Amino acid sequence: MKILAIEKEIPGIKDEDYAPYLKAEAAKVWELFQNGIIREFYFTNDEAHFAVLILECSGALEAEKILNSLPLVEHKLISFDLKELIPYSGFSRLFEKNPN
Repeated sequence: MKILAIEKEIPGIKDEDYAPYLKAEAAKVWELFQNGIIREFYFTNDEAHFAVLILECSGALEAEKILNSLPLVEHKLISFDLKELIPYSGFSRLFEKNPN
């Protein structure tokens, strides 16, 4: 299952609080990408510069466990909102027979 993970702000965190963990964070994201767990990763193009990840997991509980292994999450500097994604089914309407 694909999981959308959007970073959310934790009040009171300063930019300098992240610095000691950024290299370890990048290494962990790279490891998860190499293992096919994180499929895509982005930042929002705004002042907040939040991370947006697409994970391949069995569900939101597994995604949460994996994200909890990220150094910035472990140190309570970031957290994520998770959404389970399902395939788009709208194309089926193109092939429905109209009863009229």
